[in-house]
Amino acid sequence: MQSVEVNKSSSNSRKDSDEHYVLDLCDEVLQIKGLRQHRFDFLLGDANNQGRKAKLPVDIYFDELNLVIEYKEQQHTKPNKHFDKPDLFTVSGVHRGQQRKIYDQRRLEVLPQHDIKVIEISYSDFRFDKKDKILRDYDKDLAVVKKLLK
Repeated sequence: MQSVEVNKSSSNSRKDSDEHYVLDLCDEVLQIKGLRQHRFDFLLGDANNQGRKAKLPVDIYFDELNLVIEYKEQQHTKPNKHFDKPDLFTVSGVHRGQQRKIYDQRRLEVLPQHDIKVIEISYSDFRFDKKDKILRDYDKDLAVVKKLLK
């Protein structure tokens, strides 16, 4: 297997987000480059007004291992007005925070029905600052991911 280089720098771009950082660590631990934001034909959101259902993305999919890894940032566990948009309703008839919970649960139920294992990694698995951002101690973070993917 080929080695995968992990981006150890930090900046404000999405490529340097905590999610990207953790998924890069997963690539390194598994020694495979996973498919980011992969969509399956069978993993669908709720129907919109036209009856269409969007394919739901997963954070990263390792085809060779039949494995999906979902990284749970703080908005998956704590209320967050910016992400939840409590005044706007989705196609599911609920605000985004509730829809995210519904879709997170759907991933956990539907993917195993297709023999795809799902592992969730939480921001709280790492040391983080007051804004819930990973402190990025590469060696310790790599050890955390190794343990979670064992």
